[in-house]
Parts: sequence; structure tokens; C-alpha cells
Amino acid sequence: MSTKPLLSKPAGANGSSSPPANARYQTLAEAAEDADARRQRHGRRRRRPSGASSSSTAASSASSSHSEQHSSHGEIIRDTIIGFADGLTVPFALTAGLSSTGSTRLVILGGLAELFSGAISMGLGAYLASITEKKAYEVEEAREYREVAEQPLAEEEEIFEIFDNYGIERERVMPVVEGLKMNPDMWVKFMMDFELKLEKPNTRRAWISAFVMGMSYFVGGLIPMLPYFFVALPTALFVSIAITVVILIVFGYVKAAVSGTDRAGCLFSAVQTLLVGAAAAGTSYAIVRGVDSLKHGDE
Repeated sequence: MSTKPLLSKPAGANGSSSPPANARYQTLAEAAEDADARRQRHGRRRRRPSGASSSSTAASSASSSHSEQHSSHGEIIRDTIIGFADGLTVPFALTAGLSSTGSTRLVILGGLAELFSGAISMGLGAYLASITEKKAYEVEEAREYREVAEQPLAEEEEIFEIFDNYGIERERVMPVVEGLKMNPDMWVKFMMDFELKLEKPNTRRAWISAFVMGMSYFVGGLIPMLPYFFVALPTALFVSIAITVVILIVFGYVKAAVSGTDRAGCLFSAVQTLLVGAAAAGTSYAIVRGVDSLKHGDE
């Protein structure tokens, strides 16, 4: 069959003229279809083997599906546990001890005084601890800068010793040493991380730590005191004990579960927390009861 030319010849000596517009459009369309067919055939020839493609896909899917789940709220959880544990134990022990006097008003006043002072103290303690930790880090960092500048050979040897703990030969460590020597800041950071094992404190969360710990203490201490606001002694003491026992068990279980402990470990933590709280409350109650009896004996 005859094919139409892609481009028409201009009118000239042979007297030929360009094809009609619709014929030219059909010719170009056929040329485009032919080019697409060639590209498809070329792509099939260069396609990778199915085995390599599947293995690559499997590797990429495996790398994308593997994502480590780490909690980014470890410090907040730590502050909450410390504050709530202290708040749940200390005010409960105090109010239980003061209840031996038989005065509900004394229990409430003494419990509230301890609750507010304890919450403020815990918050300020957390803030000051963060500031002190920052100062200690800065002192050690300045010392490392001096040692890197004044005793570089000794610091290089310490790098070899660090990697020797992991069973890595000196020859393999040498490129790392040379790379760190090119950047004193990274050299100091490496020594802070691996020699001193100090993490740079985030002082921007000092106030957050203070607030979380103080509020956790306040909430934990307020729970055992609630019955004294609504029920008279000695019923308030028994209700407070019942509530605190439940809270201690739940708190002990939850704080272990948050840390990733198995079920047996969570149950052990619940019992342990209950025993610690009961021991603190019983000791406080016995001391206040003994002091009160001695006072009445003198009278």
C-alpha cells in the first residue's frame, strides 16, 4: 500500500504542490502514533528482570514499613511519675497521721499546708535541677575544649579507647579520628556524648518540668484528702485509705506499663507501690499517735 509523505514538497519545477490540510494532519498523526509505538518497544527491551524488580520493591517496602516507634515524651512521663508518686504518698501519710488526733479541721489545714508547700517545692526543685544540670554540662564542655586544644594527642587516644570497647581496630578508627580533628566542635561533642556520656540539657523545658512535677504532686496529694472535706472522722480516714489503696494499685500498674514492662512486672509494680504507700502511711500514723499519747500522758 502507498504511504503519504511526512512533509509535502514545495511547489517548484516539478509543479507538485502541498497536500490538503486534512491530509497533512492525518500524516502527522500517523507519525506520532509510530513514534509512540517505537518508544514502547524500546521501553520493553530495557525493562529490568522481574526478579530484580520484585526484590527492589520488596526492599523498599520493607524499609518503608520498618519505622521505630519511640516515645518523645519521656521527660514529661518521668516528671509526672515522680510528682504523682510523692504527692500520693506524703500527704496521705500526713493526713492519716493527723487523723489520730480526731480533729478533721486539723487534718484539712495540715494536709493543705503540706500539699501547697510540697507542690511548690517539687516544682522549684525540678527547675533548679534543670539549671544545675545545664551549668554542669557547660563546665565539662569548656574543659573538653581546653583538652582538645592543649592535649590533642591524649584526646585522640581516648577516641581509640572508646572504640576499643566496641572491638573496633585502630586502623578502622583512624579515618574517624582524622575527620573529628577537622572539626573541633564535633570533636568536643563526640567526647561529651561517648566519653562523658552527657546529654546537652534542654533548658527551654525547665519551666515545663517544674509545672508538670508540681501539678502532679498537687493532684496526687489532693486525692487522699478529698474525703476529709465531706465526711467526718473516723469514716473519712477509712474512705481515704480505700481510695488511696485503689489509686496506688492503678498507679503502680500504669507506670510500669508505660515503661514497657510485661504484665507480671506491672502486677509486681502495683503491689510494690501499694506496700510503699501503706508503709509510709502506717509509719506516719504511728509516730503522730505516739507523740499525741505522750503529750496527753504528760498532762
